[in-house]
Amino acid sequence: MCSSYLFHIFVGKFKKKMHLDISDEQVLDNAGIRVTAVRLLVWRQIRHGFHDAFSLADLEAKLPTVDRSTLFRILTLLTETHLLHHIDDGSGSQKYCVCHQDDTRHCEGHVHLTCNKCHRTFCLTNVRIPSVPLPAGFELEEAEYVVKGICADCAKK
Repeated sequence: MCSSYLFHIFVGKFKKKMHLDISDEQVLDNAGIRVTAVRLLVWRQIRHGFHDAFSLADLEAKLPTVDRSTLFRILTLLTETHLLHHIDDGSGSQKYCVCHQDDTRHCEGHVHLTCNKCHRTFCLTNVRIPSVPLPAGFELEEAEYVVKGICADCAKK
């Protein structure tokens, strides 16, 4: 894949609204989450501190004063309320990504790009998961689309 194409994808991602038109407190409240100091702290870090997929370990590194079990419970809550979705990128570490919601409060399916060298996962929010014709009687519950390759930073090394 051409690097200018990937650059265009990443620039487009940052232009897309990620709930940034309303306050952090309002996002949690709209999702039915009771706003507490620690939930707000975690949500602010996720919303404003990560631009791509992140792991529990990444969150722990950014918020060392919050214990691991509390972070995990909050990640679970944010996932259950569709503010986050989880990604199985094959790295062995569960990753999370902010949902870009429509009016039905469901995550829009987008493609993820995972680097085989540094194991970072990038959200390609303007690249939709392609439609797959399913056999009669099969009911789709979720879809993941992970493209694996070498990121631009690792390719330069």
